[in-house]
Amino acid sequence: MNKTNTSQTSILVTGGAGYIGAHACKALKGAGYLPVTYDNLVYGHPEAVKWGPLEEGDISNRQQLEMVMQTFKPAAVMHFAAYAYVGESAEDPAKYYRNNVAGTLSLLESMRTCGINKIIFSSTCATYGMPEQVPIAENHPQYPINPYGRSKLMIEWILQDFADAYGLKFVSLRYFNAAGADPDAEIGEEHNPETHLIPLALDAALEKSGPIRIFGSDYDTPDGTCIRDYIHVSDLAEAHMLALDYLLTTGESDVFNLGNGHGFSVRQVIEAAATVTGCEIPQVESGRRPGDPPILIGDSTKIQKILGWNPVLNQLETILETAWQWQKKIS
Repeated sequence: MNKTNTSQTSILVTGGAGYIGAHACKALKGAGYLPVTYDNLVYGHPEAVKWGPLEEGDISNRQQLEMVMQTFKPAAVMHFAAYAYVGESAEDPAKYYRNNVAGTLSLLESMRTCGINKIIFSSTCATYGMPEQVPIAENHPQYPINPYGRSKLMIEWILQDFADAYGLKFVSLRYFNAAGADPDAEIGEEHNPETHLIPLALDAALEKSGPIRIFGSDYDTPDGTCIRDYIHVSDLAEAHMLALDYLLTTGESDVFNLGNGHGFSVRQVIEAAATVTGCEIPQVESGRRPGDPPILIGDSTKIQKILGWNPVLNQLETILETAWQWQKKIS
């Protein structure tokens, strides 16, 4: 694959003040790009914007979006801006369709107006719904079971329609469980509220919270708890860089899974967190949450073959160690 000349090239990063977006911005800067963060800071952290300018705004505001695009003339867009709480999406679906779907439509229309035709979209394995087989490949049927997953699938459909009608070039990356933190501990995971297992386990180790809650211990898995595929956020950011290079050279629109191809149960993650931290992690068992599949593991063969993606921080202990260094820093 030919490497693109990145001299003075800017990339617009919607949601660049968030967990994954900030890691992508660091990767962009390291590759010689200028990451321009566009974020409404509802969930983002302005202090996480370290590698380029921050433009505060909402993706529904086309006038402001187009002003930023005309100022920085980005070669492409990385689109992370979205609401992403599954439970909340069921309680308030209008919020998710308005922001995720209508907001993305606003972004795409602004891109058309400003002559920008390349986008990398932050999608999710939630578009698959309850898996019919694992590991899950990209051609697995997509039947999302909550409004969050449906909003992301709708966006995938919109991207394809824009590609067919208007010549848009896109890469959709379907994440499994993003985890860990920047190995230099410059940025990391800091959600409010926090719903992800690893930071919750580390908070429990630091006694910042009560016991960690295990939702369901009677699944058809070796230890009765759910199994998930964890991908280090820096490996995920590297996949975005490969996708960007692909689009800026000869790449056609495509969809790729991002996962490590193997899973760990909730109990295994908690046990590994106790080993890494050297702390006892109190836990309490609770009932299953509706809609939690027993096993979610991704097949990332396609992106490995086509883009040459090779996750390097793929050991659970490594993921936990980077997250632990970050959690201690912010505690």
